[in-house]
Amino acid sequence: MQRLPGCWREFLRDKKETKGSMTPFEKITTSITAADCNQGIKGFFPELTGIEFTQVTSDEVVAKILLKPAFMAPNGFLHAGLVVTLADTVCAWGTRLHMNPEAKGLTTIELKTNFLSTINEGIITATATPLHVGRKTQVWDAVVKSEKSGKVMAHFRNTQMILY
Repeated sequence: MQRLPGCWREFLRDKKETKGSMTPFEKITTSITAADCNQGIKGFFPELTGIEFTQVTSDEVVAKILLKPAFMAPNGFLHAGLVVTLADTVCAWGTRLHMNPEAKGLTTIELKTNFLSTINEGIITATATPLHVGRKTQVWDAVVKSEKSGKVMAHFRNTQMILY
């Protein structure tokens, strides 16, 4: 069984140690902020892409990336892998919001992306929302847009398996 690195286990454990009479679901749901997400990606691949979380609620996670020339494909437009990285990352953090306290981690088991447009400069933003939140799996949808034009660039569906 795959386990989260020690820093993730500590991060989630610290978030679960919320005082009060909240249920385990509420303890996780109400305790992760955009700042927590930004701190949580430090030292990992998403940080290399410049992902910045801007909003985290129990039913929506939003993050953005400022595009750089290094993120372009040889054709001069945005590399599709960056779009998938952004979408997968916001969906994974959304999943963390609703994980059972006994869970050891999560992993993406399926993802699908429909690319509709591209850009080569500016900021892209991904907004993830839950479709199914279960104990063993969660399904999240994400929409990636150009911040400047508001045009939808990609629709993304992500299934996460909760690891125990």
